[in-house]
Amino acid sequence: MLCFDCPRACGVDREKSLGYCKEGKDIKVAKIIPNFKWEEPCISGQNGALAIFFSGCNLRCSFCQNYDISHISKGTQYTPKEFRKLLESYDLTKFSSIDLITPTHFSSALIESLQDFKCPIPIVWNSSGYESKEMIKKVAKVVDVFMPDFKYFSSQISQELSACPNYFEVAIEAIKEMKKQKSNNIYENDILKEGVIIRHLVLPGHTSDSIKILDAIKENIDNPLISLMSQFIPLYNSPIKRKLYPLEYKIVLNHALKIGLNKGFIQDYSSADENFVPDF
Repeated sequence: MLCFDCPRACGVDREKSLGYCKEGKDIKVAKIIPNFKWEEPCISGQNGALAIFFSGCNLRCSFCQNYDISHISKGTQYTPKEFRKLLESYDLTKFSSIDLITPTHFSSALIESLQDFKCPIPIVWNSSGYESKEMIKKVAKVVDVFMPDFKYFSSQISQELSACPNYFEVAIEAIKEMKKQKSNNIYENDILKEGVIIRHLVLPGHTSDSIKILDAIKENIDNPLISLMSQFIPLYNSPIKRKLYPLEYKIVLNHALKIGLNKGFIQDYSSADENFVPDF
């Protein structure tokens, strides 16, 4: 089966070889963290999420804080049926959500696994934002919340950091489709049961790019819920060698408020710490 799960459109047979994501046909899980409370409050809630970190990645950013799994691909493989049984082995009522972290390159297998899955808590699609509209339409049938990153405006920056010059053009269309599929943010006991949260990580030295991303959200997304993050850490092979300055984050935050993007979350600057990076 040739793979076109993501916009890289490798077209490789992942039963025989690896895609750009460095993964084969089966779902590979790097780590599961029960009661994970490092996500937005409407995802984590009081009980935390059942956070499932997938191995590999279709974007593979050079600065990724989860480099050990996104680039080196540590993990355990599951067929779609085995992954379904893995989920069923947990008492899901003990969590606020299921948090599928970097799932895009396993889209087809996860859709198969989650088909007709009667889940008592929201299933969150926590992705890089680099998705195809066609796949988002399919994914929307098996998940409740989309939580995409919206990383770059500049094609030069996205090429330099993620070897992906068309990131913005693809991601904005994918996020628009996510919002079309989950048009209203629906809460129950302060937990987001259905909807879209758009994340943006402010990168050191790139505040102007962040401002352009916020302007694009304002222009293209109706009533957006955003999460503005400051957690960048210069780990592994990152070409950016410093943390974000507090003033840089303040400039971007002030612009968000100025243009009326005042629904969502801001991140404590102390989150830019290696202690918040899971041990893979």
